Amino acid sequence: MGVLKKLALLMAVMICIQLVFLSSVQSAMADPLLVKELNFVYLHGVGGNVCSFQLLNDVIKEQVKDYIIDYEQANPGTKVLVNTLRRCYPSNVDINSWANNIADSISKHFYDKDNLILIGSSMGGKAALYAVAQNIGGLADKVALVVTINSPIKSLQDYFVTGGGPISDYWQLAWFFSDEGILHSATYYDSSQDGRWVGQNRHWLAFTSAESTPLSEQFDVAGIDVWPRDMDDNLVPISAQYSEGADVIYYGEHSHVDFTVSNDVAEFLVDYILRYIFGGNIECSVLARIGILGHKADWLLGPDYWEDVVGEALVDTGSFKHKNESYTKWQEWEDVVGQCTFKDKRGSYRVNRVGFLPFIASIEEARWLNPDDLENCQLYLRTRAAPRMSVEVEWRIYQQGSLSPGFVRDHYEVDIVEGTPFTGIEQVFWETDGPRDLRLRIRSKAQSPFRWFWAQWRVYYKEVRQRQLINEIPVRILENKSN
Repeated sequence: MGVLKKLALLMAVMICIQLVFLSSVQSAMADPLLVKELNFVYLHGVGGNVCSFQLLNDVIKEQVKDYIIDYEQANPGTKVLVNTLRRCYPSNVDINSWANNIADSISKHFYDKDNLILIGSSMGGKAALYAVAQNIGGLADKVALVVTINSPIKSLQDYFVTGGGPISDYWQLAWFFSDEGILHSATYYDSSQDGRWVGQNRHWLAFTSAESTPLSEQFDVAGIDVWPRDMDDNLVPISAQYSEGADVIYYGEHSHVDFTVSNDVAEFLVDYILRYIFGGNIECSVLARIGILGHKADWLLGPDYWEDVVGEALVDTGSFKHKNESYTKWQEWEDVVGQCTFKDKRGSYRVNRVGFLPFIASIEEARWLNPDDLENCQLYLRTRAAPRMSVEVEWRIYQQGSLSPGFVRDHYEVDIVEGTPFTGIEQVFWETDGPRDLRLRIRSKAQSPFRWFWAQWRVYYKEVRQRQLINEIPVRILENKSN
């Protein structure tokens, strides 16, 4: 009986162990694998190929590893997988055909992927916005983020080209390829509405770059500046590289294709892309101040040159008029005008006499009331008028208009919006090294006689935004085959 009891007890123990083991195996087999997929689709521009994104893709693959480790540690039980699609597309076709080719490629090679991240260079980015906004091949529901790099978002038909013709004619000669609609789409199609839709309903990250000055030789090819009135990257003016709805990142004075050959540029772009996806501060370019500057040459032969400081904040303006009641004597007046409206250093002032006869009325003296107090914006004005004449004066006072503490400037854009030939913006640079100082110094010229121009200047500051796209990507439940 003792032996039988021992055998029975042993069998019971073995059965219990087996049941526990089977239960553990079944639990492991039933335990699903939670996955978030990052599906990158690279879209080259005109004349490009898959090699255009080789460097950027390599940097993403290397840098994303640490982001994935951090995310998986913060979210136990969830894995992050990265998939990549790099294909070549005919780049001489119109934007609609290009977008359809992208959609067909995704349907064939990424048919089971959603929450796509489209990264497009130049026309590839323009086509990506079009494809998503117009829901080509159902992409509107499949795409989470569109990244454009130096893409011609806006129509280029109103930008002045060397020689005066449309940019499509220049590109036709420069690229020498069979055009099947791409030149018309690049020149005349405006993707601003597409970008606005993507920015409002998905996400749009736009990278921009340009030379330092419209007439800079930084990115000229064979000594030719295609866009002599605009700051450009050699192919696209910077003001055409973005529109409303984008999170805009200015990445410096770089040419159209620097990201394909410069490791530093590629790393900068990738850092922002991955922070946009996994979470982090994104310093976006936001317009801070805008203005117009104009000059006209005189009648004397030779070029006229000007140097202006712009970007200050108008804080006070006004006018006054005095009349000399005497029939025989000149009369003088002294006036103190103006005041500061907020605490900041004063900048400059403008004083103009209204009228066309300087020998009967004049401004004898105009200066700061207190030259040593840089926060005192009051002006001292001394005027004079002949007997029975009047003197009328208009004045404007500017402060430096520095950004508030905690904000820093980002970049500037200057372009000629209207004018005659033989005019130009020769140099543009910040007035000081102060990161909060938005003032620009602009050097311009016009060939006499009587040639003229109007230029627009824009200064931008960095606005910190928070983005974390991965939180918007749903989890996929996959069968756990590791057990």
